Amino acid sequence: MTGNRSDDWQQAALFLKEGTRFLVVSHVHPDGDAIGSTLAVKAILDFLGKESGLTNESPVPSKFRFLPGSEAVVPPQNLDGFAFDRVVAVDVADRGRMGAVWEHITADIPLLNIDHHPTNDRFGTVNLVVEDAAATTQILFHLARKLDVPFDRALAIPLYTGLLTDTGGFRYSNTNPEVMEMAAALLRHGVDAGQIAERVMETLTRGQLAILQRALSDLQFTSDGRVGWIWLTCRDLEEAEAEEDDLDGIVNYARNVAGVDVGILFRETEAGNVKVSLRSREIVDVAALAHSFGGGGHARAAGCTLSGSREEVESQLLEKVMASLEQGGD
Repeated sequence: MTGNRSDDWQQAALFLKEGTRFLVVSHVHPDGDAIGSTLAVKAILDFLGKESGLTNESPVPSKFRFLPGSEAVVPPQNLDGFAFDRVVAVDVADRGRMGAVWEHITADIPLLNIDHHPTNDRFGTVNLVVEDAAATTQILFHLARKLDVPFDRALAIPLYTGLLTDTGGFRYSNTNPEVMEMAAALLRHGVDAGQIAERVMETLTRGQLAILQRALSDLQFTSDGRVGWIWLTCRDLEEAEAEEDDLDGIVNYARNVAGVDVGILFRETEAGNVKVSLRSREIVDVAALAHSFGGGGHARAAGCTLSGSREEVESQLLEKVMASLEQGGD
């Protein structure tokens, strides 16, 4: 990994050594990297002899509940008065992504921000942001080494899970030699790669199948075939008996069609807004596009939230996507 200052690592290590009671938080609707990073930080803090509380506004997705210690991740109102003197935010590009948890963090509490999103706004007291890391767990892997933390199951399994999911099962363009070297190192520490892949990448719920059926029936393309998009409403989820977790990966079906560079999932929320997930193949930097709408992410995977009617939202976003395609992604 490149592009980060050496003193950022030193400050992050010192931050963990000096604190006593830590609150560990990630972004709402956590994915494998978010949950894996949360649990990896707990393992590091446990080794350092620190107390920790793990919280998230959203519940742990069912497919990640096999991870050791995942039951400790609770909503902020269930922290039972846990008093903390420091906060560690992992895989959070901006403080708003913490959701309601942010309301429990006062301005005087030091915060360590560990992340790999290029759109991260460095909201921490200490920021360890490594933009070319494939996953936040990759950063934590190196931080654990710098702290001489042993790679037992409680640390190795969540680290590997985050790396596996954020590289798409080692299929995305962020899969490089360093990623594979980290994976190999974790396998030598007893990680069962087949079992983890089976649980997080190969197992579908009935809700996922039902909502996927609805999504594919509404898949549309621009006339030139370079953009594909899907709409899902609250009613779709209700009738499919699907949960929010069941939407994971659906946007890829729009992007993976031959000839498509940008895939989009428009998801109606109960608040009346439209949550947009963006994936691109090689031309459009969807992080830059999402950022122009107040969102963020990575060059090939990003998201934002829009308001307006279906026609307004669709027209607004597709116009920018097509303009970006015409400009070659610039």
